[in-house]
Order: sequence, then structure tokens, then C-alpha cells
Amino acid sequence: MRMSRGTSLFLTAFGVWSWVIWISFARNLWNSDNSWNSDGSVTSFFVVHLLLAVTSFVLGTIIGVIGWRGLRASRNRREAEKATEKVTEKS
Repeated sequence: MRMSRGTSLFLTAFGVWSWVIWISFARNLWNSDNSWNSDGSVTSFFVVHLLLAVTSFVLGTIIGVIGWRGLRASRNRREAEKATEKVTEKS
């Protein structure tokens, strides 16, 4: 399957954006008073939101990798087309 350069850029940017946002969220979650009981144990609020953050990290990574691979493939296609044009011009 071929992916356009714009789509590849969007997916890569989404992956990076996901990491930036969810790292900030995880820090805020860790420092939140709602995350810890008075005895120092975690709350269900913490567990649920940590699962959301981890899931988003995983999905953001997968989407970013797909976008990155698409960018590399489009670059390789352009280089192959340029090489073909040079061979055709010499003939």
C-alpha cells in the first residue's frame, strides 16, 4: 500500500504529539492528590488513567512508526524515480 507524503507526515506528527501530550498528562497524574490514598496506595482513578496513558503511548508509537516508514518509502520512491530518469536521459 502506498501512502502519500502528507499522510505520512500527519501520522508521524500525531505520534510525536501523542508522546508530548501523554507524558505531560502522566506527570500531572503522578502529582495529583486524586491518585493517592492517605496511606500512600494508588486509587482506582490513578489505575484507570495510567492505563489510558499507556494505551495512548503504545498507539501513538505504532501510528508514528507507520508514518515514519511511509516517509522513508516515499523518499526511496523519489530517489528511484530520479535514478530511472537519469538512465532514460542517457539512453
